[in-house]
Amino acid sequence: MESEIVVKAFKESVKAKEHFLTKKNAALIVEAAETIVECFKNNGKLMIIGNGGSAADSQHIAAEFVNRFEIERPPLPAIALTVDTSVITSIGNDYDFNLVFAKQVKSIGKENDVLLALSTSGNSKNVIKAAEMAKGLGIKTIALTGKDGGELAQKADIVLNVESQSTPRIQEVHITICHTICQLIDHFLFQKVVK
Repeated sequence: MESEIVVKAFKESVKAKEHFLTKKNAALIVEAAETIVECFKNNGKLMIIGNGGSAADSQHIAAEFVNRFEIERPPLPAIALTVDTSVITSIGNDYDFNLVFAKQVKSIGKENDVLLALSTSGNSKNVIKAAEMAKGLGIKTIALTGKDGGELAQKADIVLNVESQSTPRIQEVHITICHTICQLIDHFLFQKVVK
């Protein structure tokens, strides 16, 4: 019985990834990577946001850029806006939890930056508010969403939507997308040193 649960979970994960992998989505992943490359080339930074598991994924992906992914290379400027508990709790307490990312984007965001916004529903209010703030500052937003893309899909410049109703399966595809973006960026920026 328990082994059936394991097999079912793995098969669902593979199915979600296969369903996502279309020519359109592959091209969008390349476009997302190229957008981040241009950001880095123009002295911009990547800001990454999400709630819950997506907050953890934001930190994970920031680490892949700041430290390294698969090759030895210089650190790349990325920051998860999910990590400063004093900032997040003061904004949530003094104003509104829906502003915890938007105020940070307003504070440190600039025109050549990119916002990578993760929301499995596409309807996280604090993520949507941050995307709106980014747009007002001339910052491009790449959205990783799920289900029907939600409101976030209407606010982003590039939308990578995982058409699934299962939050764990959406998150699994999101992390694969992010790892692929990391791999592409290493290729675009440092291909001469990749063996």
